[in-house]
Amino acid sequence: MKIILNKPQIDLITQRLAFEIVEKHSQLTDTVFIGLQPRGIYFSDKLVADIQNLVAPIQPLYGQLDITFYRDDVKTQLHLANATHIPFSIENKKVVLIDDVLWTGRTIRAALDALIDFGRPKHVELCVLIDRRFSRELPIQANFVGKTIDALPTEKVYVQWQQKHAATQVLIDSTTATAR
Repeated sequence: MKIILNKPQIDLITQRLAFEIVEKHSQLTDTVFIGLQPRGIYFSDKLVADIQNLVAPIQPLYGQLDITFYRDDVKTQLHLANATHIPFSIENKKVVLIDDVLWTGRTIRAALDALIDFGRPKHVELCVLIDRRFSRELPIQANFVGKTIDALPTEKVYVQWQQKHAATQVLIDSTTATAR
């Protein structure tokens, strides 16, 4: 395995993304943030905290969305459901979906389907830490990208967080046959 990003690099990228989002959504009055369960939550927690530091005392609206039952492989693979927590309306709001890795686009498609159950947003944008741009199966692209990685379909990208793993880092594994 090879380290693509270490903790200081991830911290810097997250701060840059926070600045980009605040620049585009200056007041945040009609913007909400939704982290995707389960792996996108660590990144979204950090990103929203960085945004909060920039716009204090404004408190960004932040929720977490589980897409388990919206996945197109829900019948062929076992997935553990996570909690959805969206304690506000997304009706006519600008929604920024946040996930760790954009690969095939299927997770984001499922997230868009799940999001509609909570209302009709005015606009939806996507923020990802890692974009695996050459492996897309659906026409989905991110509006805010931390780092683009040109990984082969046979390579696996792991985003690890101190809260769950031994360190905060992004790794690429060229020895695995299964890709994410």
